[in-house]
Amino acid sequence: MTQQVPSTEPELAAVRNFRDVGGLPTVDGRRVRHGVLFRSGHLAHATAEDAVFLGSLGLHTIFDFRNAADQKLEGPDVELPGVRNVNLPLSDPADGAEFWKMVRNGDLDQLRSILADGKGVARMVASYRAIVTQRTAEHSRVLHALAEDSVPALMHCAAGKDRAGISIAVTLLAVGVEREAVIADYLESNAKHRRYKVRRAGNPDTAYTPEVMELLSPLFDARAEYLSAAFEAIEETWGGLDTYFEQGLRLTPAARERLRERLVD
Repeated sequence: MTQQVPSTEPELAAVRNFRDVGGLPTVDGRRVRHGVLFRSGHLAHATAEDAVFLGSLGLHTIFDFRNAADQKLEGPDVELPGVRNVNLPLSDPADGAEFWKMVRNGDLDQLRSILADGKGVARMVASYRAIVTQRTAEHSRVLHALAEDSVPALMHCAAGKDRAGISIAVTLLAVGVEREAVIADYLESNAKHRRYKVRRAGNPDTAYTPEVMELLSPLFDARAEYLSAAFEAIEETWGGLDTYFEQGLRLTPAARERLRERLVD
């Protein structure tokens, strides 16, 4: 039996961007059930107290969308007794290594050349489009697992914003959550206490200047245009959500209904 957890957000010491997506409205007037679907940043630095709280959620599966470069940087997730951990990278490790090298070690000239004049935003838009068009097998696996037995579930990546954000969005759309509510939940990652803490090498006086942080901001912001780009890629590639779920993700109407039964009141 799924444990019903409070809708109030807990204070976790070393897990960023954790929240229960329960309560979001569906187009047919229902609500996502509390205590069945959670999202967060990585769990690698979770304290003992954090682990106790996470262990109290009755989780069946944790989906970790980080690649090998992410895991090398931060470490593996803490292990929670009785919880299945599934690693499904939604981005290439080589891209991840290049990304973190730029974020942590890039000097101002490098950051300007890579991110200035809208290039940072364009990079993120392209990434979101690629995750929905090129990672259909991974998203299919997640939705089929949820439809069968893998709830309660927690989805996370590094910051819990992009790869987890897309996967949560796909899941919510599959069970009929209103698109505006999906976007609103995604944008919650911008709250100060949820944001990924950017760490830079070198002298703090030069590593975190206003210009540097402004150049990096498109990479660590949740922006509606990013998620909208993913939705547009679905429309362009499959012609609509129903075809995307049936042909792209191989989710039959029966499987989609089982998913609704698992996640929606």
